[in-house]
Amino acid sequence: MSSGFIKTKDGVDIFYKDWGPKAAQPIVFHHGWPLSSDDWDTQMLFFLAEGYRVVAHDRRGHGRSSQADTGNDMDHYAADASAVAEHLDLRNAVHIGHSTGGGEVARYVAKFGQPQGRVAKMVLVSAVPPMMLKTASNPGGLPMSVFDGLRKALADNRAQFYLDLASGPFYGFNRPTEKLSQGVVDNWWRQGMMGGALAHYDGIEAFSETDQTADLQAITVPTLVLQGDDDQIVPYENAAVLQAKLLKNATLKIYKGYPHGMLTTHADVINPDLLAFVKS
Repeated sequence: MSSGFIKTKDGVDIFYKDWGPKAAQPIVFHHGWPLSSDDWDTQMLFFLAEGYRVVAHDRRGHGRSSQADTGNDMDHYAADASAVAEHLDLRNAVHIGHSTGGGEVARYVAKFGQPQGRVAKMVLVSAVPPMMLKTASNPGGLPMSVFDGLRKALADNRAQFYLDLASGPFYGFNRPTEKLSQGVVDNWWRQGMMGGALAHYDGIEAFSETDQTADLQAITVPTLVLQGDDDQIVPYENAAVLQAKLLKNATLKIYKGYPHGMLTTHADVINPDLLAFVKS
């Protein structure tokens, strides 16, 4: 099947895509909040054209997967990703995660993929680990008021909130030097509104309060860490820079002026960099 569903142990239907030659090396994509596997269309077509097997799934509560009212946390996200990898028997895989998907990848690789010997490499793009929330042990994080603001905006008017986020800071369209793409904004909104409000609401805690220091420290596979220094969603000094320090085998690249959604706005630069790492 080039797409389909698997059922998790707790009864959630997870939608996945599996394109390309099944004997080729798998590149597995993990999307950000509150989107779906469709956010990887550009990368999946790019790697498919390069001869790879490309796989992506919709996180529980997102896209076409079940709008689960429980398990909207990093442990279940990682277990669901593992269920897909095991169902498709993915081996020698490169797992690429964006934003919340980067947290999902880090936990998946640390807890499942690496112990099972399924993972060759990992890529974190504008990713949330080690932790976004400011605490005594994480002084560079963001205050709880930021995430409470996201929760309020979602609960008050999710549709307008998603339009504002996509047309503003997510892609850097609020910068005077950037030209807004209405198609990109509409596609972001479309993906977001496909998912469940409750899962997205709970997901804010998952991506902001999950401490993934131990996950990063446990990972030994080669890891590429990418982020833009104009990321207005996940500040890079407390994300990519710390990730590279905590990981045992990391290569760090910071892109000057690039936004959180740089995989879309600068795919012409990022995709060849991803390919070079996969081939290296």
